[in-house]
Amino acid sequence: MITVEHALSQVLNLVDPLDIEMVGLDQAAGRILARDAVACRDQPPFSSSAMDGYAVKSEDLSDGAKLNVIGESAAGSRFNGIVTSGSAVRIFTGAPVPEGADQILIQEDCTLLNKTIIVNKNLDTNYYIRPCGGDFKVGSIICAPLKLGPSEISLLASMNIPNIEVYRKPIIALIATGDELVSVGETPNRDQIISSNNHGLKALIEAAGGIARLLPIARDTREELQTVLTLCNDVDMIVTIGGASVGDYDLVHCVAEKMGMDTSFYKVSMRPGKPLMAGKLNGIPLVGLPGNPVSALVCGTVFLTPAINAMLGKHKGPMPTYNAILNTDLPKNGSRTHYMRAITDLKDGDLMVSVFEHQDSSLLSILSKANALLIRPQNDPVKIKGDRVKIIPL
Repeated sequence: MITVEHALSQVLNLVDPLDIEMVGLDQAAGRILARDAVACRDQPPFSSSAMDGYAVKSEDLSDGAKLNVIGESAAGSRFNGIVTSGSAVRIFTGAPVPEGADQILIQEDCTLLNKTIIVNKNLDTNYYIRPCGGDFKVGSIICAPLKLGPSEISLLASMNIPNIEVYRKPIIALIATGDELVSVGETPNRDQIISSNNHGLKALIEAAGGIARLLPIARDTREELQTVLTLCNDVDMIVTIGGASVGDYDLVHCVAEKMGMDTSFYKVSMRPGKPLMAGKLNGIPLVGLPGNPVSALVCGTVFLTPAINAMLGKHKGPMPTYNAILNTDLPKNGSRTHYMRAITDLKDGDLMVSVFEHQDSSLLSILSKANALLIRPQNDPVKIKGDRVKIIPL
């Protein structure tokens, strides 16, 4: 068996960033920017007012001063004249500041009588002018790679960039294996169970930015497994679920090697998830996950999500971890890295973590309640309440 770190490095060695495609901005949410985006305009494109009020010369603002209102500047419709000494222009938030004005007198600090304003006492001395290009200028750069969320999409739109280059989403084939499985909605016999891992992994893959393709369940025969694997010629990764252990019906490794798979590793020193393998089949990365439901999803978190990140052009590396304070004592860990299902909460500003009592790799009900995996390294010594530990958020 190899360590988790070694196994992850082997999985990441199997993948590279995918090719780049152009998409419209309305299709870019959640995508990974592949090349730098460059602003085509200044923002704001003119000096604009930050408040409703009057555009004036600051030198005219004294207690009781009277200024003649000579026009109006609204958003989308500027005042084309010049503000001279003794004059003012009615202005609204976001409107262009007229030439000659260097301050916005907010409307609360003056009194309007006919077409004259009278400056009040104790006025606000802030200028309330947003300078041209104060947010960004022509040539400002959004650097790739970057996951595009609402704020990034809004920024790109304001830069007047209608189309952007992003990494193509990886297409990942999911193959559940086993005579004991039936699809969701079917009626199992007394010895069968519902195939749930492929649906959970589909959600995990798509949350990470990939496209999951659910293939038919492969029964426990070499012929059927080989048939399903041959359907995977146009994908970026193959993920098999189950059949990667050493039982008489665990055929994935054997069949894949006979089809030409170059094996990178087989079995990892981790809990849950020891029967894990990876390699390349006809040039396509293949990852064989364990069949136990929790094992499959934990391994998906630890190995598949980083692989998808790498294919999307992100930094190659493990899932980010965070420090948390242990709520309970834990005994010494064994010889395999243990990913314990846990739940975190904030207490007085500290991130606290508690592990579930039952850690069996078949208990999806426990995993569904967990919001973190607590990482116990190999041979980790006894931990006591208050110790700091590493977690992966779920």
